[in-house]
Amino acid sequence: MEENNGKMQRFFTACDELITGKFILADTKIGELLRAIATCDELKGLFAAVTQGFDYPAAKQAYLKQPGQGGRYTRGEAYLPAERSDVLAFVFCLLVEFDNGTMKFNDFLLRYFYEDGSYTASYALFADRMIRPFRDIVRDCYPAAERQGLPERKRKQEENRLEKLAEKIALERTRIASLPLGKEDAIAAEMMLNELYAAVGRGDYEELKALLCGYLYFLQVTDSSAENSNEIFRLAGEL
Repeated sequence: MEENNGKMQRFFTACDELITGKFILADTKIGELLRAIATCDELKGLFAAVTQGFDYPAAKQAYLKQPGQGGRYTRGEAYLPAERSDVLAFVFCLLVEFDNGTMKFNDFLLRYFYEDGSYTASYALFADRMIRPFRDIVRDCYPAAERQGLPERKRKQEENRLEKLAEKIALERTRIASLPLGKEDAIAAEMMLNELYAAVGRGDYEELKALLCGYLYFLQVTDSSAENSNEIFRLAGEL
């Protein structure tokens, strides 16, 4: 039982990584999610039960609206079934098609989750509207196992936040370097941002907090605050 709980936790982790991860890694993460199902007896039983008798071709006709269908759609639109068991079956079958290549994931995104012509934005919409409810329904089926997986998922979420914070600090260094600051201010900003970047890499929250206090003061004194610097403080506040 303990072994299967660990395997189920890998499923929840794979779902979380699909929801919060990057489009470029989606194919790999879909494969990991399906492998997590295949190696867990409880999950294999669950998906065998929900897919038994499920008419997937009919579901695609019903829930994947093609462009121009009925004169209503300029682009395709995707929906989920009303029944929770059908949601599991439908999304599972879609993921299998993406994984084996019978349906091209990139084409699917831009057809049914078109957002600004961007794969990144379209993927975020797909993950929120399809993978999140899919995960949540399974979580409701196995609440105890899901709770046991929280520490691992929390660690992954923290790593994602640190990665985003590091990216924003790197952008901030470029932004500050382009400003017409005095020599001393420019040197001070560079030193603080270099130390901030290093503190993020070490996961040293105490030093990060102290450095951000100093950097906030610097931004106020030099009147050089901007959207990117505001985002740094927002992300840091989530840690």
